[in-house]
Amino acid sequence: MILSGHEIRARLGRGIVIDPFDESRLNPNSYNLSLHSELMTYEEVVLDMRKANRVRRIEIPPEGVVLSPNQLYLGRTAERTETHGLVPMIEGRSSIGRLGLFVHVTAGFGDVGFCGYWTLEMFAVQPVRIYSGVQICQIFYHQVAGEITEYQSDKYQHNRDIQPSLLFKELDPHSPRDPQLKLEFGMERSH
Repeated sequence: MILSGHEIRARLGRGIVIDPFDESRLNPNSYNLSLHSELMTYEEVVLDMRKANRVRRIEIPPEGVVLSPNQLYLGRTAERTETHGLVPMIEGRSSIGRLGLFVHVTAGFGDVGFCGYWTLEMFAVQPVRIYSGVQICQIFYHQVAGEITEYQSDKYQHNRDIQPSLLFKELDPHSPRDPQLKLEFGMERSH
């Protein structure tokens, strides 16, 4: 069962946190989340699942930035969410999809207990100009049956930034466990 917009509002602070919350973004059965002002792209020609791949940051200027086809862009929501006792999910908005922009490649399914910002795996079918602050996706909530074990992860839980793939932590038991990994990722800013 999916929560209605009224139920989402009623559960704010009681199992659901959306920060900041804006009443005007509440839909009949979802809430619109917005795009943060930075993107991230991989610098590697071939991505390796077993290592931390180098990334580059791109600041979205006021005039927007054009996303190119055949390029994965990682973004994040401006809102931090917390969900307890429910399954959170995100989907792209239909107005965004009609521009040929996929907001998540595969990871729209959240876990009970997830706390943090949502990393968006954005892919454009054709060049499209995007802007910081645009309502990019919507979050909705499913009730869950049965005993609940909340999500705990040293990879993505309580994140504060865009999260590139940390799959290497699962595949290489000797990989660094530092959640920041700024030096290993070789993060550079681009304006």
